Amino acid sequence: MALCITLADLSDPAIRNLLATHAAFCEATTPPESCHFLPLEGLDVPEVTVWAAWDGPELAGIGALKALSPEAGEIKSMHTAAAHRGQGVGAALLAAIQTEASRRGYRALWLETGATEPFAAARALYERQGFEPCEPFGAYRIDPHSAYYTKILAPQEACP
Repeated sequence: MALCITLADLSDPAIRNLLATHAAFCEATTPPESCHFLPLEGLDVPEVTVWAAWDGPELAGIGALKALSPEAGEIKSMHTAAAHRGQGVGAALLAAIQTEASRRGYRALWLETGATEPFAAARALYERQGFEPCEPFGAYRIDPHSAYYTKILAPQEACP
């Protein structure tokens, strides 16, 4: 599989469908007060950038980066289409997001994901990529359905 990662066009029906699938997954596996996914209108704001991973004409996954400050960002809306799970889509999107975060000069990335079994693969991905469990950040609070992670980014070297 040769993935092509692009900025997502939020008007694209395939993107909207995968975002709806992501929302439905979160709502089916997490109590409403513990659902922290961003709806479409929450992704379509200047401080959020959304990427799409394409396997040819098929949308394989999505992921987003929300600016928290000039030095930090939050990973949001990571979701791999069911037919593409276990093929490295999440890792590729996460790498693209981390590259952009470093380019922006972010020193840290943060994320919230589910703490229950349906989110085990997501937690394993983040841990393999060097994210470490942490306390709730920003407006998040201690929640038995949420797991929080952070990763300190290496400073990007300046070009000569």
